[in-house]
Amino acid sequence: MVSISVDGINQVSNDYGDRARLINEHLRLWQQLAAGGGGPLAGHLVDPSGRPVARDFTGHVDMNRVGTLGHSRGGKGVMWQASDKHRGEWPAGVRVRAVLGLAPVKFDVPEGDHSDTLITKLPFAVVTSSCDGAVHEAGQEYLDDVSGLNTVADYSISLKNANHDYYNTTWTPPYLFGDDDSTCPAQELSPSRQQDALIAYATAFFGYELQGDQDGLPVLTGERPLPDVTATTRVVPAHR
Repeated sequence: MVSISVDGINQVSNDYGDRARLINEHLRLWQQLAAGGGGPLAGHLVDPSGRPVARDFTGHVDMNRVGTLGHSRGGKGVMWQASDKHRGEWPAGVRVRAVLGLAPVKFDVPEGDHSDTLITKLPFAVVTSSCDGAVHEAGQEYLDDVSGLNTVADYSISLKNANHDYYNTTWTPPYLFGDDDSTCPAQELSPSRQQDALIAYATAFFGYELQGDQDGLPVLTGERPLPDVTATTRVVPAHR
């Protein structure tokens, strides 16, 4: 798993194409590193303590089987990057196979034109929350958009009493910029319970779509509910 820092974009750009281009640039750099150990990342990776990481990634990272995940505005960013309209912008040697929009924003510009985020050719999942005070359940609209058009199944889960910010550890109190945006604070899930549920669902989704782990499918369909939370699952079956 690789995490890229995109918070600065929120201060300078409302163009979701910028988020997609940043994702593509990171994928391009990783493709170079994985293919032959070269490129700008070579020799510049460090561990959380700041110590250099000298590992050779050649042959150890499969750039033809990539999954992406984005939260909030980043959720729309990953949908944009993987959309039918923009997949031609992927770097050479890279193929995205699964996308997860986490509490993603949803608005179309111009209104009614969802072509920038319409994904019909690869599987995606959306996670939303019943007490999200920032974007509410807007992410479910991505499944509405694709219904009847998708060639593979798509999934969503809505966590009851979860909010927007607790999905992001740096947006969760007591961090400096942490906030509780819940619309039901008296019933809200604890941060750890909400984050554990996300980990379980994301692991099931990416394991199923990227590695063929059939054990994840009952989680996606709701046949095997997540522990310690109440959730509503949704499946948009492939249109044949």
